Amino acid sequence: MTAQDTQGEHFGVTHKRDISTELLLCLKNMDISDKTPKPLCKELLKQIEKLKLKVDISKSNSIKNIEKKRSSCQPKTRIFFLKTHKTASSTIMNILFRFGDSRNLTFAFPSKNATQFYYPGFFSASQVDNFSDYNNNTFHIMCHHMRFRLTEVEKVMPSDTFYFTILRNPIYLMESSFSYYKSTSSFAKAKSLEDFLNNTTKYYSKSNYAKNLMTFDLGFDHNGLESAKYFKLMQEAVEIIFDLVLITEYFDESLVLLKDALCWTYEDLLSFPLNSRSDITKKALPLETQERIKAWNQHDWKLYNYFNRTFWNRVEKFGIERMKREVEELRQQRAQLSKTCLQGKVEAKEIKDKSLKPFQYGMAKIIGYNLKPGLGMEQKILCQRLVTPELQYSDLLRKKQRQKNEHVHVLKHNKVKNKNKKVKPK
Repeated sequence: MTAQDTQGEHFGVTHKRDISTELLLCLKNMDISDKTPKPLCKELLKQIEKLKLKVDISKSNSIKNIEKKRSSCQPKTRIFFLKTHKTASSTIMNILFRFGDSRNLTFAFPSKNATQFYYPGFFSASQVDNFSDYNNNTFHIMCHHMRFRLTEVEKVMPSDTFYFTILRNPIYLMESSFSYYKSTSSFAKAKSLEDFLNNTTKYYSKSNYAKNLMTFDLGFDHNGLESAKYFKLMQEAVEIIFDLVLITEYFDESLVLLKDALCWTYEDLLSFPLNSRSDITKKALPLETQERIKAWNQHDWKLYNYFNRTFWNRVEKFGIERMKREVEELRQQRAQLSKTCLQGKVEAKEIKDKSLKPFQYGMAKIIGYNLKPGLGMEQKILCQRLVTPELQYSDLLRKKQRQKNEHVHVLKHNKVKNKNKKVKPK
């Protein structure tokens, strides 16, 4: 597709994705010695402004009929979630798992029983279990870790898929990453996070976990140009690709916006924090260290600040008072569910049901939950699903999906077999 092709009157999802693909190519092909985007990139940026204007007009018209929309909208079931690292994404993943599980939806799982899509390599459609060019419309939800590549995801997910992701303040993200990924090449020999930041030339080994981790997960060069023009291209690509960008620090507000965008219910979005660290492994960072983190993670910092602003612009359009009411309702329902389900939040060694024990890694102590005894069968299943760590839940869903596929295969085989049977003469 050329820049001229983007000038048509109809800018649907496909055109949006096409423009973002061209932007990604611009980012990839920019000459490191030339910080000015190529002419095609400049033209694309102009077309993007026209596209955004059309989208804004469309949204404005839809807001006028918002009450009608609320009463008539159908829950979205085609969903892609880019699961960024250390951003509360495991909690979002549990929400998607439970939504799909309860509705018997089909997940795009990593092949060969892998827990993620061959990360840190770029995602490829061939990495999806049971994927072929003939069944790309059979998947409803994709949400496992990957290094994002739009063109490959589009091979797997249908064109009407809802794309979203989540970003976290890079200061807190890097403090968490240093604890969790301490054994990785860049962090292993550093005595502390401050030691690493003061000696990056000594320790840094191009590891994605040690610099601009969110930028890397989004598929960009985490060691790329630190220029305003380069960031402009990157920011525009993310804004066009993803229908919604959540913010970790405003998790409940994010869930409310997600509920509205997907036409889901509070029940669908109820959750407990998963894969979170014990407070004893968390460290408050001095202001000097925070500033060093911002400087070291320029792309992540700029992305976070930009999408934090667009997030609150979206909240304003949603309605500040309405947001306050819905957040309060969400928290009340979560608190009630907590009273029903949870005996307490504990360290892994204190978890009674070992199937609910979260994976431990690095210096971090990942906490989990004990359920209340005496729960009824229906309550117990719900409560277990709410606190089941992602690795165990992923295995359960994979097994369930394979059994379903085997059953469907047997039915098709028997149908063909019966059809081919010769009718015996009387």
